[in-house]
Amino acid sequence: MIVYLDTSSLVKLYVEEEDSSMIADLVSSATVVATSLVAYTEARSAFARRFREKAFNRGEYKKIVAGLDRDWERFMALSVTRELVWTAGDFAEKHRLRGFDAIHLASAAILKQEISGQVLFSCADQRLQKASKREGLEQP
Repeated sequence: MIVYLDTSSLVKLYVEEEDSSMIADLVSSATVVATSLVAYTEARSAFARRFREKAFNRGEYKKIVAGLDRDWERFMALSVTRELVWTAGDFAEKHRLRGFDAIHLASAAILKQEISGQVLFSCADQRLQKASKREGLEQP
């Protein structure tokens, strides 16, 4: 089973949030965990913001970043290509999505098309989740 994590789901692997255990279980049962290359930067940004907001101390912050860095090589990190950004632009318009949400949706949709198989799309955003269903992606 291939699971695609947008950044909101990826972050839940490293920071305890609602549904963190569900995402961890999903990842552990997946044969492949995919995400966009942009998720790395988005996750690091989310971690840094929470550190600035004092959600965790410096030691915890360093441990979270080290965990992402350690795990990153195990993820299928999808490149941002010309085809992808054009598709993302169409999705942004069609589904009223923010830019990076559209990139995540386009990444998962193109992956599904390339493998001609099941891709579970995991995200925390309701609009993005609805758009992923309309684009034929399955939900966990």
